[in-house]
Amino acid sequence: MTHCHTILEALRQRGYRITPQREMIIQAVTHSPRHITAEEVAEQLRVHTRAINIATVYRTLDLLWQEGFACRNDLSEGKIVYATFQHGPHIHLVCRKCNKVIDANAEILNSLGKDLQSKYNFKSDLGHFSISVFTQTARIKAEICKNETSNQLSNNRRIP
Repeated sequence: MTHCHTILEALRQRGYRITPQREMIIQAVTHSPRHITAEEVAEQLRVHTRAINIATVYRTLDLLWQEGFACRNDLSEGKIVYATFQHGPHIHLVCRKCNKVIDANAEILNSLGKDLQSKYNFKSDLGHFSISVFTQTARIKAEICKNETSNQLSNNRRIP
């Protein structure tokens, strides 16, 4: 049974009605080789049918997330992407300046997960999420900009 059909069958067993639209949306997400936005899913499916609107796509993607079949992440500028867990655990490092996204291995957070469990009695889901960072290039540009601004302020304060 394919990943898509496994999800569809699990949703049926949980009492959800599987409409043709819902099935097409789930197929689009599970067959996507990368993370995908709701808008991209809708655009992809509009080629095949006009019976899908963006609200249906969002509701279905939220259902997948709520039921634990998919993750959703904000990869900057409010761009929410979805993926099923077949992509495997990883972290998205998203630069706050240039919006570059780098995937990192989620294993580096194992100790954090253990600490959250022991100190706060929380079972964390650290397998797939995004962290805001500043890339080295962004930090260098910020430092140059900071120095230029500082120099301009110093020059403006000089008495002629």
